[in-house]
Amino acid sequence: MILDRNFFMDPGQLLEPLKRARICKVGRAPMNDEVKYVGIDVSKERLDVEVLPGGEAQSFASEEGGVDALVSWLVSVKPALIVLEATGGYHVHVASALGVAGLPVAIVNPRQVRDFARSLGLLAKTDKLDAHVIARFAHDIRPEARPLASEAEAALKALASRRSQLVSMRAAEKNRLQQAREKRIKKSIKSVLKHLDKQIEDLENDLNDNIRSSPMWREKDDLLRSAPGIGPATSFKLISSLPELGNLNRRQIASLVGVAPFNCDSGKMKGRRVIWSGRADVRTALYMAALVAIKHNPAIKRFYDRLRLAGKPGKVALTACIRKLLIILNAMLKNKQPFRFKPT
Repeated sequence: MILDRNFFMDPGQLLEPLKRARICKVGRAPMNDEVKYVGIDVSKERLDVEVLPGGEAQSFASEEGGVDALVSWLVSVKPALIVLEATGGYHVHVASALGVAGLPVAIVNPRQVRDFARSLGLLAKTDKLDAHVIARFAHDIRPEARPLASEAEAALKALASRRSQLVSMRAAEKNRLQQAREKRIKKSIKSVLKHLDKQIEDLENDLNDNIRSSPMWREKDDLLRSAPGIGPATSFKLISSLPELGNLNRRQIASLVGVAPFNCDSGKMKGRRVIWSGRADVRTALYMAALVAIKHNPAIKRFYDRLRLAGKPGKVALTACIRKLLIILNAMLKNKQPFRFKPT
């Protein structure tokens, strides 16, 4: 019997040609093409960048001069896509500068990139390695590059975010006031609460002025507030943090916010549907709005009562009401029609 010489070769040697081939998905360019994909790891002090294919890496300071140098370099690279993680606000200035330069930018959830790294077997974590993983994510996954928020939209979102922060601080101080026993402590907490109330009031006035000064935002605000359960705070949050409202279909908007139920089935096992991911701040605002809508919005009240009569737990019924309220608001903005309830 004559044996092929490859029979005695190490298995790793047999796989080597496949590794070099870098087999890609159908319709996607091979790794040695001229299309460039860039990953940027953003930290407080440094920007680590890698370009694929080629693996060219650079590092820039996070300060203004470093960002300008980064933009100039990437303009010469002419990438098809630049991917950054949403890293606690540090990415905003970098993404804005890239957007102004006309470069295609996609901002992604850090968890997606981390899960992608685990799928590649890359468990270590350094800034340079993170830049490499993000570049691989850009090349292999190719998230959609979306237009960045304008300066006015960014300012409105910053005001809304600051209001949310102050509201959280006020809630914490109120809890401390209930537990306080010393008069001096109570006096101090009440003084802080008074100051927070004034700050929140000023921010709400600024938000209202900004929204009412824009015809587009004013129209959205009027439509949203026509729905029972939607007050000024919820309207501000939806306009500032969910600009896609009214531009997506019902499934897309529910998934974006994180109120679309995901299956958890395997074989004959049928698991409980769960919601996760999405925009937590928007979901929190809609949670409070749904609590009010269950009592005062006839469409949501009827829907909630029907679910409870069917034996659904309270939390499940409330989550379904949040999703239904969101879908109603989405349809209102899409059709530019105020809330109307047609009893059946």
